Amino acid sequence: MTAPWQPLLDWWFGSSGSANETAAAKGKLWFGKRNSQDLEAQTRFGDWVEQALAGGLTDWAQRPEGWLALVLLLDQLPRMIYRDTPQSFSGDLRAQALVALGIAADFDRQLQPIQRVFIYLVFEHSENLAVQNEGVSRYIELVAQQPENDRALFGDYLDYSERHRDVIARFGRFPHRNAVLGRESTAEELTFLSVPGSRF
Repeated sequence: MTAPWQPLLDWWFGSSGSANETAAAKGKLWFGKRNSQDLEAQTRFGDWVEQALAGGLTDWAQRPEGWLALVLLLDQLPRMIYRDTPQSFSGDLRAQALVALGIAADFDRQLQPIQRVFIYLVFEHSENLAVQNEGVSRYIELVAQQPENDRALFGDYLDYSERHRDVIARFGRFPHRNAVLGRESTAEELTFLSVPGSRF
């Protein structure tokens, strides 16, 4: 019997392959900004996202793969379905709590390395420096565990984690979220936002 969360994992990660193959096939879904992808996320998984944000589907978190899927529903899909609105961040705190519980149970180590990337991305989305530092540590460990031919890919994920951490260390928040969240940017933040790549 197919697990209820499997359609989501199949959509997000595709068929089995190497980490590099999966990233090549799915990178535009993961990190691109396309209306068609956002609409597909809403159409296929919007009901699940709403349930997860309301505190539902918690039974999924009893198994590593279900835990991963629930994290995606809380952390990744809201950023697509509710893009450029405050609601895009509405699952972050719940995702952080869920990740902490799963890591305590060693669930992350039972996932494929490319799947673990999306567990540790939850740390990267936090505006708390201690959480950011933990995320960097997790990526450092993940990179060290990879075979040589996959290390560059995972090194890129570490680089992004370090860049996010550095922004929080500097500003205590992500300046690129200010407009969406109705926060007033400082002069220093506005200068920073004028630099290419500052908005991730």
